[in-house]
Amino acid sequence: MISLAVYNMKGGVGKTTTTVNLAYLCAQEGRRTLIWDLDSQGAATFYLNVEPDPEMKAKNLLKAHKDMDSLIRPTGYPHLDILPAGFQIRHLDALLEDEKKGHKRLVKIFETFSQHYDVAFLDCPPSISFLSETIFRSVDCLIMPVIPTVLAHKAFEQVRSYIQETTHHPLRILPFFSMFDWRKKIHREAFDQGTKPGGGYLRTCIPTRSIIERMGVHRAPLPVSSPKSDCVASYVDLWSEIKTNLKNPLPR
Repeated sequence: MISLAVYNMKGGVGKTTTTVNLAYLCAQEGRRTLIWDLDSQGAATFYLNVEPDPEMKAKNLLKAHKDMDSLIRPTGYPHLDILPAGFQIRHLDALLEDEKKGHKRLVKIFETFSQHYDVAFLDCPPSISFLSETIFRSVDCLIMPVIPTVLAHKAFEQVRSYIQETTHHPLRILPFFSMFDWRKKIHREAFDQGTKPGGGYLRTCIPTRSIIERMGVHRAPLPVSSPKSDCVASYVDLWSEIKTNLKNPLPR
């Protein structure tokens, strides 16, 4: 199983929309795909029109790593399931930090997932915390949507340096520009800087469009709610570029 975490320490940069749309595209290719909603706001859960289990508290979630099947829900789309989240998991980070060998807990959970899924997407909360550190040490790839501004790029560099300094895990980091507008000079300059040799950014950008914001209204992936939108083509290109940049190929 390949594990992909969609992460940024800043909120409102397009993490959840990226997770939902990429996971949907992955599932449409016939791969058994899971989204693990790790954000207590439960945005991915909401976008996929799934109701969180009110009894699924953070403590119960960690105890249930041997019986994850009872917590996972179908989304209504072929090959795509979700481990939903709600406000009840807001203490997950503190519980992991208090637990002995908390860093190994996610690895055990991934082992459970790998029995049933080819690819797992993690929709991560916006923070630098014990949970995010655990994710950095556990997943195969970190996908980072970055707004094309100086401060957003600086935050990305801080995260990349932090990961390199604190973990020896061979983590592939794939940043890309979200909320992009080619009409803005500062966005074009950020693209040129980020995609030059050594810049590290993917070349696919996700444009700023109201249709993406309306995913919360339709409660469905964009290829379902707005299949003719140019944003769908952008996500398809992004998913294709991510696949070519993974260290290991996705299961067929």
